[in-house]
Amino acid sequence: MLNQSATLDPVFRALGDPTRREMVERLSHGPASVSELAAPLAMSMPAVLQHLAILESCGVVRSEKVGRVRTCRLRPKALRSAEDWFSGQRAFWEQQLDRLAAALAEDEEGA
Repeated sequence: MLNQSATLDPVFRALGDPTRREMVERLSHGPASVSELAAPLAMSMPAVLQHLAILESCGVVRSEKVGRVRTCRLRPKALRSAEDWFSGQRAFWEQQLDRLAAALAEDEEGA
């Protein structure tokens, strides 16, 4: 659990920012240059690069420079680990709610 937390915490911190979530959403449609990612954002290029650096540091995004163009891509593996965590939480809470529903049904039958 601790190792999973060390992997997930940076991903959740990175995705906690709406600008970075917007970038991830854009990249879910395919690779994009830094300029393409920056175009709809009301911020300076250095600020955009800082956001991208955070996404890269946690493994959600990778970029490569070809000539003068830096292209960014999603790395689904990092997002998959977060999705797996959510799935585990969902399964746990669904089980708890099913047990509660069963207990409430028993109480109704007994009343």
